[in-house]
Amino acid sequence: MDTRPIGVFDSGLGGLTALRELSRLLPGEDIIYFGDTGRVPYGGRSRETLIRYARQDVAFLRTFDLKGIVVACGTVSTTALDVLTAENDIPIWGVVEPASDAAVQATRNGKIGLIGTQASIRSGAYERRIASLRPDAQVFAAACPLFVPLVENGRFRPGDLVAETVAAEYLQPLKADGIDTLMLGCTHYPLLKRVIGGVMGPDVTLVDVGEQCARRVAGTLRERGSLTGPGRTGRCRFFVSDSVEGFSGLASIFLQRDVTEDVEKVDIWNY
Repeated sequence: MDTRPIGVFDSGLGGLTALRELSRLLPGEDIIYFGDTGRVPYGGRSRETLIRYARQDVAFLRTFDLKGIVVACGTVSTTALDVLTAENDIPIWGVVEPASDAAVQATRNGKIGLIGTQASIRSGAYERRIASLRPDAQVFAAACPLFVPLVENGRFRPGDLVAETVAAEYLQPLKADGIDTLMLGCTHYPLLKRVIGGVMGPDVTLVDVGEQCARRVAGTLRERGSLTGPGRTGRCRFFVSDSVEGFSGLASIFLQRDVTEDVEKVDIWNY
């Protein structure tokens, strides 16, 4: 039995989609979430900057005694996971491998779409993983840089003209490519799932990278006997690097529950 909490971080609020699934699968676990809201979005940053930010995010989380850290950020997972794993002596989980594995299992025609931030698409990380599992698969990738700011500003519901217009422009080329599976390669994107699904149609399977990562983490901790004991109710703590104003309201939408916990601001530059 291991009662230490699990750390989760993202560039903003998107990682809460992974936290939601993690809490559903492991209701007895304590989770500490850090959202780098002062520097969101990460997607257009250089690799050097992303590594610096990721190291600071991990350094803050490691002020707590954790049993592992979930990199609930597609951008960091594709560009800095290897560095974080090498520099830390606790498990570090990213979203690329579990999501790629799920996409390969889901596809029927071998045509897989991928949407993500510019940095994620530039890295080629998802393509490499998919090629190692199914060499004949084709991956059609598209950067969607406006999706993160749309989500962070609450513009993700069906009927939102801006969200639907942007989604149609990004996704129509992928639809024309004949994909049958689409990887939502950023943990912000599940909030746009109904908008994205409306463009792609019912025959395209959407793979939520945060959800798949949470399943992988839950399975690994169970196998290692690293979960808390039965009958325990886990708690969440929330930290951000910018104003706490408005966090609870938007986070409640991401988590599909009322966020009543305190939210604390962190000066991430101190780490």
